[in-house]
Amino acid sequence: MQTRNQSLFEMTMGEPSEELVRRGTIILAVVGFFVHIALWALHTTSRISIEGDAVELVSSPLSSLYTPFSILLVYEVYQLIRAIPESFSSSVGKQYEIATLLVVRDILKRLSEIEGSDGWEVSDDLGFLLVESGAFLALFYTSLTYYRMSIADTKTTEISDDIVGFVELKRGIANMMLLVFLMIAAYSFWTWTASVQDGGGAVSRVIFFLDFFTFLILADILILLISYWFYTDFGNLARNTGFVLSTVIIRVAISSEGVSSMILFTLSGLLGIAILRMFMPNNPIQNIS
Repeated sequence: MQTRNQSLFEMTMGEPSEELVRRGTIILAVVGFFVHIALWALHTTSRISIEGDAVELVSSPLSSLYTPFSILLVYEVYQLIRAIPESFSSSVGKQYEIATLLVVRDILKRLSEIEGSDGWEVSDDLGFLLVESGAFLALFYTSLTYYRMSIADTKTTEISDDIVGFVELKRGIANMMLLVFLMIAAYSFWTWTASVQDGGGAVSRVIFFLDFFTFLILADILILLISYWFYTDFGNLARNTGFVLSTVIIRVAISSEGVSSMILFTLSGLLGIAILRMFMPNNPIQNIS
């Protein structure tokens, strides 16, 4: 018999719902791409006038890539929330995928700004672009490695009543995070739209993601505390605390700028890989899911 948390989770984040969301995301991303490139064309031909900070979104045809990537990032956040009931490692792996896409989106935005400008300084623009590209490669490698290690780390054991209860509580937290996700998304879009009307409208990774990761950290800490009710050994506590620390570093990286943000993103991924490797079955330290 399904509980209320499980029924709500299956209704909003079960396999049928995930498939609908995935298809809707692809359609919305394609439509968003064409709408964005149409706005660029209209602005370039002076059919419409876009002023203020929002003009950076129509400075180049490459700017049109910002919209579909943003939509894909929102879908990755949805997938992250779906992974919360599985394990800390699954949800943290999704965080690295989000960090990778954030860096890619920043690179595309920087390239569109360079193409739309009259000139650019090799020492500044190209130098930081190389740093961002290096961070992307590091994060991409980290995401793939983390994913493979997570699969290798999976154990098939009998599910006890305690684990069933723990998963049920995590489903409840995932349901709450989905509501938080929708509220933050609506608030971020509303405030950005209002900013555009006031002559602002600058875009950055801070929009939505800074607030969301703040709540995600709170959710991770809550799960960590609840897990100690079911698992009292230090190894489990240390592993999950390390994953929370990794999430905190990602959150700080989102709010940072320049080279420091790229270093923090990469550091978070390396920390996650180190934690997984320490708790692999062939290590002296026992892995606890």
